[in-house]
Amino acid sequence: MSNLQGPMAGRRQTPSARSSPGSQTSLRKRNQQRVVEALVKVGASTQADLARRTGLSTATISNIVSYMAKNGLVSLTPTTSSGRRAVSVQLLTHNGTVAAGIGFGRRHLRVVLVYPDYTIAAEENIVLPQKYDPREGFDLAKEILTRLLEQTGTSWEALSGVGVGISGSIDRRDQMPVIGTVWAEWAFVDVVVELEDRLGVPVVLDNDANLGSVAETIWGLHGAARNLVYLKVGSGIGAGLILNGQPFNGATGITGEVGHVQVVPDGQACRCGNRGCLEAEASTTAMLDRLRNVTPITTTEDLVKAVLEGDVAALRVIEDAGRLIGRVVGDLASILSPEVIVLGGPLASLGDILLEPVGRAFARHVLPLVRDSTSIVASTLDDRGEALGAAALVFHQAAVRVI
Repeated sequence: MSNLQGPMAGRRQTPSARSSPGSQTSLRKRNQQRVVEALVKVGASTQADLARRTGLSTATISNIVSYMAKNGLVSLTPTTSSGRRAVSVQLLTHNGTVAAGIGFGRRHLRVVLVYPDYTIAAEENIVLPQKYDPREGFDLAKEILTRLLEQTGTSWEALSGVGVGISGSIDRRDQMPVIGTVWAEWAFVDVVVELEDRLGVPVVLDNDANLGSVAETIWGLHGAARNLVYLKVGSGIGAGLILNGQPFNGATGITGEVGHVQVVPDGQACRCGNRGCLEAEASTTAMLDRLRNVTPITTTEDLVKAVLEGDVAALRVIEDAGRLIGRVVGDLASILSPEVIVLGGPLASLGDILLEPVGRAFARHVLPLVRDSTSIVASTLDDRGEALGAAALVFHQAAVRVI
């Protein structure tokens, strides 16, 4: 893969310069993503096999494979298939380039390095103070990224780009966080420009739930799912959507904001300006607020530990939150009918303790057919999903720059 540095490095594209969701450029990007993911899942394949697995025409596959070979992403080896001459296509794991993914949580920062075949080269996670200044986070991210590049013997020139995930929606027209969905510290922060100035490589940005949904289809257990909902429950609540095998971002990027669906009329005030939103009633922040006056639990880590130890008050807030979450994802499933709903975020480690109340409420709010055809599971990626998905986003974006 060619390095992305060039005239656009460190520059913000205007909305007119970016591809629209239905543009030819966007279509090429999605098609290459399908080819890469097919090669990751099944290994070396002929072009005819790739056409069957992806549903793309042989001519489209030929063009994509030619591009990938030219840019060092795949190797091409003569072979035979059904007695005929063919070419075996195989992803190159270590082709000299990497992508970085950075996930900014409410109190944590994770940086990963990923090869083009989605092998993880290195990663590091650190805890941050509550309400940290995003710019201090950017400086720390650069320090960690520099350290990981040194550890893997990778030069900055080999870094194809950096993907970034934050909590809250991103307006795809200007790549700015949407006020009311992000924490106050991130309002009006131009993440792309700030990081491009520091790192000197192109930066792509999305919200953590969207990136989590992508990570689940690559590193999780749900690569075969064509319709998937990834629900991240943390200090905020949001959903990432995979529909018909592709990430769904809507017209402006503001999708999956289930955290701002009202579940309690005239309930707790929400940062979006409304009351009784799912996030205000069922996020980890809301749970800790409810426990503050009755237990010594003050952090999400404390909450998880207390729940696993059987603390009655902690179990009750999980039950109450699960009931509200199940109701909302039930409404979502009634509209989208996904094969699987993946619950991610810091509470995923609770497993059935969280899944059971969610599942009971879900079953009460959907048709029997939707209930029976939708699995509700916990993510196996811990808090790595957003950073991994961000790294994958770099490769997806890079494809359209030269194809």
